[in-house]
Amino acid sequence: MSEDDPLTYFRRAAADSLAAADPTAWFEKVYAAAESGAAVVPWDHHEASPLFVQWAQELDGTGKRAVVVGCGLGENAEFVAALGFATTAFDISATAVAAARRRFPQSLVTYVVADLFEPPASWLPGFDLVVEVATAQALPATVRPRAIAQIAKLVKPGGVLYVEARAADPGAPPKELPPWPLTRAEIESFGTPTLLERVGPHWRAVFSGQPA
Repeated sequence: MSEDDPLTYFRRAAADSLAAADPTAWFEKVYAAAESGAAVVPWDHHEASPLFVQWAQELDGTGKRAVVVGCGLGENAEFVAALGFATTAFDISATAVAAARRRFPQSLVTYVVADLFEPPASWLPGFDLVVEVATAQALPATVRPRAIAQIAKLVKPGGVLYVEARAADPGAPPKELPPWPLTRAEIESFGTPTLLERVGPHWRAVFSGQPA
């Protein structure tokens, strides 16, 4: 692999973090390196997820609260806010949160540095809409079940959880580095889906919070 490969730093940072048994440290490393021009953020497409937009575009968020998990540079969060939701978006990377604020200086989104595994107590449960796009697939199997459980807890009774992730192909060899495609069983571990479909290489699933 050439040092000119734009994904070189991403792969090295992920490998180093996993070797150090710190499965989330590489996010900050990648965002910080991207800020200095030493790397790219591979998932920064400068637009909200098209699959999410297709599903959510008719939602009316007036009077409702939403949270975007692992918000990165903010594209999905800005789309959610444009639907009328009072939107909180969080990431474990302080550099990512600062970059999102700069990218959208007039934003209505509340961008927060927070750890999915130790979220503010006031969030549990408290959101009418929870958006999870590609966070679980970036975490190794050792912590992924806990991450999935934590994401599900963010949904208030009667709320909605949207999940999007790469889909694992049966018989595919295991991957050493992220992203790790999710199996159907892993998607179903978020809860009982009202929608579960494979669209190309991705899962798209929707879950309803339990009635109060």
